[in-house]
Amino acid sequence: MNKRKMIIIFVIVLLVLLVGLTIFYFINKSNTVNNEITEYTPQEEMSDDEMRKTIVSIYYKNIETNTLVPESVCIDVKELTENPYTKLLNLLLAGPSNSKLECPIPENTKINNTYLSGDIVYVDFSPEFINNAPSGIEEESLIIYSVVNTLTELNEVDGVKFLINGEDNLGFSDNSISFKDPFVRND
Repeated sequence: MNKRKMIIIFVIVLLVLLVGLTIFYFINKSNTVNNEITEYTPQEEMSDDEMRKTIVSIYYKNIETNTLVPESVCIDVKELTENPYTKLLNLLLAGPSNSKLECPIPENTKINNTYLSGDIVYVDFSPEFINNAPSGIEEESLIIYSVVNTLTELNEVDGVKFLINGEDNLGFSDNSISFKDPFVRND
């Protein structure tokens, strides 16, 4: 019986050793996997020109729904450093690339000046902005908010104040919308 006890003790010790080595192996293996650093290599390198690009949203009138929708435009970041407000408005006036969209800004409108004061952008348009505008609050609102929504895409802009040839407190010819106060984003 002594021999039998010795065999049982030997088998138990062997099992404990095997279980212990198995646990040690899996713990060591999981630590090795967690400590490995894999480096990500992009499939294509970005050129300097691509690194300077950004996407801006310009708001145009959807011809079918008569609502404002954004169109994404990719531009060089350097173009936004000098006067981003004028740049965005020039993109708006240039018109959309999508044939189902159109610029609601009245024809022959010119940008006289743009500047930021606090968190309000002052936009000084030529008289064509109000003189060539279609009448009616819906169409006039599309004109106003195409500018406001485009400019308030910039983080520092919370509102837009409209001037006509440097004059304050004007409005459209039918007096349905006044430019007395700044306009804030309308989503």
